[in-house]
Amino acid sequence: MRLAHLFAATLAASMGVSVTPSLGAETVNIYSARHYDSDDLLYDGFEAATGIEVNVIEADAPALIARLNAEGANSPADVFLTVDAGSLWLAEKEDLFQPVTTPTLSTHIPASLRNPDDLWYGFSTRVRLIFVNPDKVDPALVQKYESLADPRLRGQICMRTSSQVYNLSLMGAMIERLGAAGAQQWANGVVANFAREPQGNDTSLILSVAAGECGVTIANHYYYIRLQRSANPQEMAATERVRPIFPDQDGVGTHVNISGAGVLVHAPHKDNAIRFLEYLASAQAQRIFVSASDEFPALETVALPASLLALGTFKRDPVNVSVYGKNQSEAQMIFDRAGWN
Repeated sequence: MRLAHLFAATLAASMGVSVTPSLGAETVNIYSARHYDSDDLLYDGFEAATGIEVNVIEADAPALIARLNAEGANSPADVFLTVDAGSLWLAEKEDLFQPVTTPTLSTHIPASLRNPDDLWYGFSTRVRLIFVNPDKVDPALVQKYESLADPRLRGQICMRTSSQVYNLSLMGAMIERLGAAGAQQWANGVVANFAREPQGNDTSLILSVAAGECGVTIANHYYYIRLQRSANPQEMAATERVRPIFPDQDGVGTHVNISGAGVLVHAPHKDNAIRFLEYLASAQAQRIFVSASDEFPALETVALPASLLALGTFKRDPVNVSVYGKNQSEAQMIFDRAGWN
């Protein structure tokens, strides 16, 4: 029902027809690049708390950004919701957001997890862990991201393609910390240690490490948790053959990315959009992120479930996540020079 309402509105917008009156004042329209069924719990919770109807269109972030640009001032969309700070930056550089500042957002969302100009906010976090097969690689050799360039890991590393936004954001953080030359040296060393050409997704890479096809990979923490709960006994057993490591605990801390959102510059229901962002920052919504999608909360006072507690406590890199997008173009050039396809 949410989808039907907004598809009709978007069709009208594409024809140059004003859509705001037909949607009503008690509506918020969301373009989402989060593909989680559990997000319905967020929308239901917001509707119950406010009486504001939620309409949603889902697609990949680049497609939604292209759609917003095509719709222009006629767009029915109020909020852009997506994964990865790099994707938020892609929308930011197209001038699609308007700044929003409220006491709730400023208090609940740490400064490192939001745009410095308050164009968007991170509402949940995902941690980029190193996963190692102890039968193939000594875990002591891979306690930080820089370790993956160690020549002792020749033929041991499986990775995703360089164009995948998680890798671009990690490289963006490396550029910020090591400088472009240091980041280039790291990428060259990792490529030299590849067991195979980059391929697959986070889940398949963890399974490859468990199967001994390679010894080390990098993946988001929640893919490991989901494999632990898999209905497939072989996938569950695979998690017992790999060890998750929080990198850089003796240094700057582990790389953290976000899911986040911002109010769009042409939002026809700006006040409702702001209320939606404030709801995402609330303890109720933060508990949904934690329990339903296995993400860490942005609101640090929210209690963690056993699945996250089992991973252990960790220190996170305090760099502002906005640098991932700022450094994205340079990150891709570094990958290309290194031969990381």
